[in-house]
Amino acid sequence: MSKVSYYTAEGLKKLREELNYLKDVERPKASQAIAEARDKGDLSENAEYDAAKEAQGLLEMKISKMEETLSNARLIDESQLDTSKILVLSTVKLKNQANGMQMKYTLVAESEADLKTGKISVTSPIGKGLLGKSVGDVAEIKVPNGTLKLEILEISRN
Repeated sequence: MSKVSYYTAEGLKKLREELNYLKDVERPKASQAIAEARDKGDLSENAEYDAAKEAQGLLEMKISKMEETLSNARLIDESQLDTSKILVLSTVKLKNQANGMQMKYTLVAESEADLKTGKISVTSPIGKGLLGKSVGDVAEIKVPNGTLKLEILEISRN
């Protein structure tokens, strides 16, 4: 069962670059490590050879998983998104009703989430709680230390 995931153009480009790096740089390195270990003699007692083969297997598995992700990736057309409610790629300005603090987040696909740059996943508790809300709504979101009440002040697109 394949899972479709949505990406921005930037996120899709990063995914392709990482996959190309694994194929063009890491794969030849793994082959070289196996060749060097094989040259050291008896394969039945060669721990370096076993380790190199295992590393190659893990690399191939990672490449295969990334290729599958890429084949199920869909590009989001930002110009077609509705700004009246919160969706993927919405940038939202929020106010925490408990302490009056304001924050700004962009909702993105799970693979593109990065809290340091203000990008939160739509599958996170806060992301799920905000989806579908409009300006003026108060989202009550259950988090591990209680319930957050976040008022939606503004919805925009990047």
